[in-house]
Amino acid sequence: MRSRYTAFVRLDEPYLLRTWHPATRPARLDLDPGTRWTGLEVLATGDGTAFHSAGTVTFRASYRGGAIHELSRFARVEGAWVYVDGDFLD
Repeated sequence: MRSRYTAFVRLDEPYLLRTWHPATRPARLDLDPGTRWTGLEVLATGDGTAFHSAGTVTFRASYRGGAIHELSRFARVEGAWVYVDGDFLD
């Protein structure tokens, strides 16, 4: 989760796409270079240890003018954790 947040801050589309589950990955992203990210709070995690094949992360990512609050789902694909999808909260 933290590495994907950093990739959003740095507008690193290749990394974001590489760490997205193949079944839900978009063809491309429309990242806004005007977004000024100001912080990430990981609020909760579920499963996601070395003994799990799936897990969740609830987070709040703040930017100037607002925040994104999401419950994200991740899965292990070929040994690597990838983002599957998420539900916006609030």
